[in-house]
Amino acid sequence: MLLELGERRYDLAERPLVMGILNRTPDSFFDAGEYWGFDDFLAKAERLWREGADILDVGGVKAAPGSEVTAGEELERVVPAIEALAARFDVALSVDTWRASVAEAAYAAGAVLGNDISGFADPDFLPVAAAAGAAVVACHVRLAPRYADPDPVYEDLLGEVRSYLAERASWADFAGLGPTRVLLDAGLDLGKTPAMSAALLRRGDHLAALGYPILLSASNKGFLGWLCGTEVGERRAGSIAAHALGSFAGCGVIRAHDVRGTRRVVEVATELRRRSGGWAGGTRVAEATGAVP
Repeated sequence: MLLELGERRYDLAERPLVMGILNRTPDSFFDAGEYWGFDDFLAKAERLWREGADILDVGGVKAAPGSEVTAGEELERVVPAIEALAARFDVALSVDTWRASVAEAAYAAGAVLGNDISGFADPDFLPVAAAAGAAVVACHVRLAPRYADPDPVYEDLLGEVRSYLAERASWADFAGLGPTRVLLDAGLDLGKTPAMSAALLRRGDHLAALGYPILLSASNKGFLGWLCGTEVGERRAGSIAAHALGSFAGCGVIRAHDVRGTRRVVEVATELRRRSGGWAGGTRVAEATGAVP
């Protein structure tokens, strides 16, 4: 499975990539603005880079409901940050946005990946990415970012998420992005109950069968707190376990707050998979770990 990020080309069969999370928000669910100051933000970025992040993902608006952030405010938060990272670190940069205008400016500043949790709700998002030669993340969301969705209902959770993402991948293909520049994300906690998110995590192979690289975004999320009975600051172990399972289930990129721990996990999982004859995240792995529902 190949992934192209700008001029970089990755063979994801060698190991999953680790995407470090960088929030340019004062109200992130995880760090609550701890790195809002620009110097603090840059110090955090350097730490993630030194810990082995393959990608740094910069977001200027949190996914959950909250105070309105205009496009202008998002641009002010994100674009200078990406410019600064591009000048300092030799690493692939991602912009976490659902606005095409923000993505376009971020690509001009040095980003090579548009991480869109809206499922390409902005009709200009894909054309802008194609024009910039950028890659994109197609994420499943039942309603939309920033909208509460406490009681989601699906007739066929796995099938509906898979169909939605297959459709978005076809949109990307029509816009001129090939399969090496499209990632799929099940959207854990986005319009899903904790039990639904856990089911999607267990069956990562279900999406991998579509033939596109899979991005896992589970780090410190609410469903892990539900599974383990932990608050946000106590979910490191649960996150690491989710990342290990995702590595065996065939995820190509793992988005993480704890880059050092996740990098170690994916390296161990890759070596174990290699030594065991190439378990690549299909039913054999799920059965061996008791993960098949």
